[in-house]
Amino acid sequence: MESIILFAPLVGSLIAGFGWKLTGIRGAQWITTGLLFLACAFSWIVFFQHGPDARHIEILRWISSGSLDTSWSIRLDRLTSIMLIVVTTVSALVHLYSFGYMAHDENFKEGEESYKPRFFAYLSFFTFAMLMLVTSDNLVQMFFGWEGVGVASYLLIGFYYRKPSANAAAIKAFVVNRVGDFGFALGIFALFFLTDSIKFDDIFAATPVIAETQLTFLWRDWNAAEVVAILLFIGAMGKSAQFILHTWLPDAMEGPTPVSALIHAATMVTAGVFLVCRMSPLMEFAPNATAFITFLGATTAFFAATVGLVQNDIKRVIAYSTCSQLGYMFVAAGVGVYSVAMFHLFTHAFFKAMLFLGAGSVIHGMHHEQDMRNYGGLRKKLPYTFWAMMIGTLAITGVGIPLTTIGFAGFLSKDAVIESAYAGTNGGYAFWMLVIAALFTSFYSWRLMFLTFYGKPRGDKHTHEHAHESPTVMLVPLGVLALGAVFSGMIWYGSFFGKEDYVNKFFGIPAVAAAEHGDDHAEAKDAGHADDHAEVKDAAHGDDHADDHGAAKDDHAAAAPGAGAIYMAPDNHVLHDAHYVPKWVKISPFIAMILGFVVAFWFYIVNPKLPVALAASQRPLYLFLLNKWYVDEIYDFLFVQPAKALGRILWKGGDEAIIKGGINGLAMGIVPFFTRLAGRAQSGYIFTYAFAMVIGIAIFITWMTLSGGAH
Repeated sequence: MESIILFAPLVGSLIAGFGWKLTGIRGAQWITTGLLFLACAFSWIVFFQHGPDARHIEILRWISSGSLDTSWSIRLDRLTSIMLIVVTTVSALVHLYSFGYMAHDENFKEGEESYKPRFFAYLSFFTFAMLMLVTSDNLVQMFFGWEGVGVASYLLIGFYYRKPSANAAAIKAFVVNRVGDFGFALGIFALFFLTDSIKFDDIFAATPVIAETQLTFLWRDWNAAEVVAILLFIGAMGKSAQFILHTWLPDAMEGPTPVSALIHAATMVTAGVFLVCRMSPLMEFAPNATAFITFLGATTAFFAATVGLVQNDIKRVIAYSTCSQLGYMFVAAGVGVYSVAMFHLFTHAFFKAMLFLGAGSVIHGMHHEQDMRNYGGLRKKLPYTFWAMMIGTLAITGVGIPLTTIGFAGFLSKDAVIESAYAGTNGGYAFWMLVIAALFTSFYSWRLMFLTFYGKPRGDKHTHEHAHESPTVMLVPLGVLALGAVFSGMIWYGSFFGKEDYVNKFFGIPAVAAAEHGDDHAEAKDAGHADDHAEVKDAAHGDDHADDHGAAKDDHAAAAPGAGAIYMAPDNHVLHDAHYVPKWVKISPFIAMILGFVVAFWFYIVNPKLPVALAASQRPLYLFLLNKWYVDEIYDFLFVQPAKALGRILWKGGDEAIIKGGINGLAMGIVPFFTRLAGRAQSGYIFTYAFAMVIGIAIFITWMTLSGGAH
């Protein structure tokens, strides 16, 4: 079953890409989509049936060179099964959605170009590469999948190859990701150097030794665990669009909207978060690296949220929202609560994919108009799309009943991240950045809803008159994702953020004998899910439970690194402490959400002229945010223009002057000169040649005499 999940998308991709003339265009679409739904069904079966223990399924021997001996195999544990359902569910629904969205594409000549099989082949190839990444049992296999999704993203972002902006965006995504991948590759080399293996089990077992090893890097000695953790995170920064290496993500919206939903909302960009969680045994021994991850994640969450406040392209708003939410996930991983990072990854996949597909439905209905300033009043024209995007907005802004576990998916997972950030940093920088980002998230999400679906129609009157709801094939995926956006948080809250014993059991972390910790809590360990969940709910309500607090710390699982899908060190109590943060901390994201909603309602419903006046009065700040903190302009100044200048110097000075000039000078100047000179000696008279021979013999005899015949 696991092998079918992995290879079904590859088979579909090959059939659609190379055999579509045999199957027909419609056949290629149905085959790829059908195989994805098969993989999706099997993924859910695996998720529910397989236990928390890790399984290794060898497919074939792969690389054997010297001490490097590795197989292509599937590592099936809780992290893998979570990612399987995320990747295959979103991908299957995107394939189905693409039937309607790509039915008539103005970028291609209808009836003359067969773009649909190519598009579906690219989608399936991307899914295969992503599954390769998440099922990998070693770092080389993961890197193979890592680069595979990079290639697929290049193909999909640049799918409209006649548009210069699409080609530029594809190249930008590819180049920026290569920067991060260089760090990832160095991390893999370092781990092989340190452990003589690239298998996860070998690396995890060696992490205590790695933490005590010094590694010479950049002309000085460093702690090996810190260096490797930072190098791996640099790879994650590129793939998951963290601040500094984030610039490719908004430009990637040049691809078709289903691509945005698949790659840049739910799957590829979460690969970096998955990598950090997978390498949790190493991260737990690198406190400085995890502090950096926390800082950069919080900075990214804040930065992207500020930029999202003023964007006008509906897809770019959601793109920056993705960037911001990825920052939340990295904060959770950085403070050591990897289960919460995966929780937000899991819930985010549903509501963000739905928001992107909902935006695609709006764009489809508005004849590919993407500027929200030309929308307005679409609530009645696109009723199903409106309600889908409303559910997505309620989920991402975190609507729920405070101090309970009742609410939309984002309410539970985002609040869990914020509470973990407070517990992990003692209410420091990361916590406040995330709360502020929550406020901004609420504002720009409701701004999108109000500009798109409320008020009077703006822009082209003809476009508004002909606006229409999307076909059923595009609406069904929205409905399915809506279920995930509503219920996924409440159903799996206890598994990801419940009592420690239950979270450990869910992720396959073996319980430690109570005698090792001095307390016997067998009853607590044997307690059922309902009791565990109830106690967590009590904790969420703010009860002190001082005895529980101390006991849970004593009974903290301290299994060996790599024994479960994730690893939390014996001194890592952040998951437990997060349940006992002050009430105002638990309520803060809800208050931030309300404030964002009220301000957006005031700006875009009550007094629509206010945003224009505010932008005019705060012109420098508005331009700063509109131009994305000028990061692209800074990179252009620091890297692009110097590279172009160097290129011009090498072109004009090197190629034109030295190389071309030298060859031309040699061929057209020096060689003809000596040719003419030599030509004069060719007189045709015998006495001239005889004289030259005599002179030559005289020179030879003189040289022999002076040298004494030694040679």
